[in-house]
Amino acid sequence: MVGFENKAVLKLLLVYIFIQFSVTCGNFFPPFNVTYDHRALIIDGKRRMLISGGIHYPRATPQMWPDLIAKSKEGGADAIESYTFWNGHEPVKGQYNFEGRFDLVKFVKLVGDSGLYFLLRIGPYVCAEWNFGGFPVWLRDIPGIEFRTDNEPFKREMQRFVTKIVDLMREEKLFSWQGGPIILLQIENEYGNMEGSYGQKGKEYVKWAANMALGLGAGVPWVMCKQTDAPGDIIDTCNNYYCDGYKPNSPNKPTIWTEDWDGWYTTWGGRLPHRPVEDLAFAVARFFQRGGSLMNYYMYFGGTNFGRTSGGPFYITSYDYDAPIDEYGLRSEPKWGHLKDLHAAIKLCEPALVAADSPQYMKLGPNQEAHVYWENAQSTGLNSSLSESQSTCSAFLANIDEHNTATVTFRGKSYSLPPWSVSILPDCSNLAFNTAKVGAQTAMKVVEYASSPKISAPELVMTKSEASSITESWMSVKEPIGIWSENNFTVQGMLEHLKVTKDESDYLWHMTRIYVSDDDIAFWEENQVSPTLVIDSMRDVLRVFINGKLIGSITGHWVKVMQPIQFQQGYNDLILLSQTVGLQNYGAFLEKDGAGFRGQTKLTGFKNGDIDLSKASWIYQVGLKGEFQKIFTVEENEKAGWTELKLDSTPSTFTWYKAYFDSPDGSEPVALDLGSMGKGQAWVNGHHIGRYWNLTAPKDGCPNSCNYRGAYGSNKCMTNCGKPTQTWYHVPRSWLQESNNLLVIFEETGGDPFEISVKLRESRILCAQVSESHYPPLDQWLNPDVIDGKFSINDIKPQIRLQCEDGHIISSIEFASYGTPHGSCQNFSEGNCHSPNSLSVVSKACEGRNSCSVEVSNSGLGGDPCRGVLKTLAVEARCVSSSTIGVSQF
Repeated sequence: MVGFENKAVLKLLLVYIFIQFSVTCGNFFPPFNVTYDHRALIIDGKRRMLISGGIHYPRATPQMWPDLIAKSKEGGADAIESYTFWNGHEPVKGQYNFEGRFDLVKFVKLVGDSGLYFLLRIGPYVCAEWNFGGFPVWLRDIPGIEFRTDNEPFKREMQRFVTKIVDLMREEKLFSWQGGPIILLQIENEYGNMEGSYGQKGKEYVKWAANMALGLGAGVPWVMCKQTDAPGDIIDTCNNYYCDGYKPNSPNKPTIWTEDWDGWYTTWGGRLPHRPVEDLAFAVARFFQRGGSLMNYYMYFGGTNFGRTSGGPFYITSYDYDAPIDEYGLRSEPKWGHLKDLHAAIKLCEPALVAADSPQYMKLGPNQEAHVYWENAQSTGLNSSLSESQSTCSAFLANIDEHNTATVTFRGKSYSLPPWSVSILPDCSNLAFNTAKVGAQTAMKVVEYASSPKISAPELVMTKSEASSITESWMSVKEPIGIWSENNFTVQGMLEHLKVTKDESDYLWHMTRIYVSDDDIAFWEENQVSPTLVIDSMRDVLRVFINGKLIGSITGHWVKVMQPIQFQQGYNDLILLSQTVGLQNYGAFLEKDGAGFRGQTKLTGFKNGDIDLSKASWIYQVGLKGEFQKIFTVEENEKAGWTELKLDSTPSTFTWYKAYFDSPDGSEPVALDLGSMGKGQAWVNGHHIGRYWNLTAPKDGCPNSCNYRGAYGSNKCMTNCGKPTQTWYHVPRSWLQESNNLLVIFEETGGDPFEISVKLRESRILCAQVSESHYPPLDQWLNPDVIDGKFSINDIKPQIRLQCEDGHIISSIEFASYGTPHGSCQNFSEGNCHSPNSLSVVSKACEGRNSCSVEVSNSGLGGDPCRGVLKTLAVEARCVSSSTIGVSQF
């Protein structure tokens, strides 16, 4: 034992010396090369099995990045993956932005600091449910340009940006051969789906993109996802819910999964997708079972579409994606914990996985199979948790039957395999993990009122008590309808929306004047008809005003408009407000998609025939007056001439509102509840927290229970039916000050700001259920006594493990029963068999701690309450902020 301790101290000393050396030299790792063979990426001369977590840096704040990276590493990730976002980095041609949420260099360095690798997917087309697929809108205006094809103007701009990113990474010494974390790059993105639309020019473009990327001398491998004809030295990779059957286009390339879709995106008025963790773990285990080598979760943290970055059209501001880490940076349990266990089990198998060029396949039943990997521990050069004196093996046993449990015999032992599951045996004998058996905790998240939720006008902050009424707090100003500045211009005919706005605003005003004669009025009365505005095709939202009054709203993606209109005699101002709600982010010919109106626009029903508005004289005005005056900023908000909003005020359209609020105490993530509002945008201290829209999901389409078994699709296991798609909007803590935070809302359709509230997002309730037949904790496989053979892994009992979020402790155990408990989280009850010691044992082990573990066994829980019965421990615990209790964490 003394020798072991001395070795541990020496190891820590060497690690410390290395860290100090790396910091001094500016390296994150000793420089290493990355190559590959048919089996895996080869990092510093050794094959590796790699788990990666997708985190898009602009969908969080720099202050959130370290915690997100740390939770990814704790969850078992070896690497972090992200796209680059061209329209965020080059919003104006030639003017680059690498600051704030777009500080790519800082993000990559934080990943390197954590000891993780980095997968950089440059694209520069990204899709990602991101506005215009990541392309800057100015790209459309380059003469003769066609996106993503053998087109010289596009290739020139694409090469310039990709070169910019590669050169920046090289200058900052972020490639592996420079001691940096970047081990893999991607060029283009899911182009295989689009290639056929471009014919031969598409094929030539693929070859050009590959050669261009390789010619940049980045020194690490490049991939193309969903590109089965990826040329030569470019690795083609898989994006899908399942990739265990994927094979690259060359026997010399490894099998890589660049996007494991662990959830799905959401549209306004849509249900919320959910992918069960049992199925997700099954997909990952099958991938490594059948020869996969690198898997990246899309997303591991989804985050938030701040500002107007959500694509679509009609994608919501939240990009939570049902990911293991939620939009607010909290662990989503049991998804995060169950995958953590899966990753640990795969890592236990890594020595055998990398040693074998291919697995040994064994048929175990009609829908059951095994894949066995053999490893000679002395020859791999990898640390092994198993004995290094002999050849060892790891095995994956799969039951792909969707309905029935199967009992199979493998190497003389019997194993029970639940339906649609994979069992992992790191030593080809003992079960370490089964994808369908979830022992990880469940966390019940709540959004609760902050302790100081008041919203008030600035002059009231210092004079009102904590009980100040929110109803006295709001101020408002009307947004002018139509043309509001001297920067308007007049054109004969209808202009395409994006050609005018350049995406500087969602909004474009069109105004023309229509003369209505007495004869027209008489004609309508005599024939009992009304004139109608007809537009062949429109997207995304159209508001129609007559003489400043809103008379109609239409929503849709390239839909026909037929809007009846009531004119008065004489001259009438016809105002059309076209709005975008996220630009198209997917599909061929994006540069031609555009926005606003297509085809003919006319007025029908006039006595002398239709009026062709497509040839009329129109006055154009880009954006809102409040937008361009920047009245949402702390510096400029007084320009608007605000007036106090009365409690009994009628909800108003096209109105700006402002109020001030104090930052809630504590460290929990903050959300604004905008469920009382209609549609618009919101800012806090000048930071654009995104679009909001209070649309309700259909009442049907959500099952009472979700069956994880069988192939997953985006419409399976939907949730939130009959409820608003999104009401809570993330406000990062770093955007807040202690008091007097400026909240500005632009409301289009008429909401009630008096009901807006500040809330906290918390993981308040933890639950777990583990039986005494569950497998032991994965980290116990690394126990020195197991490695040295002093006792078997089978001698170690299973455990329940609970963990609050950082800064929180377990304040109480609400329920604990060892025996045959019934029910589920927040609905547990004792069964016929119950140990009276359960509550006291669990409370003693857990209360006052950030995390705890309890052995699930008769000895661990004070005796056997019912002999001969398989027993389970069920626990429900409550977490609270440790700052309110003052108890140290463990």
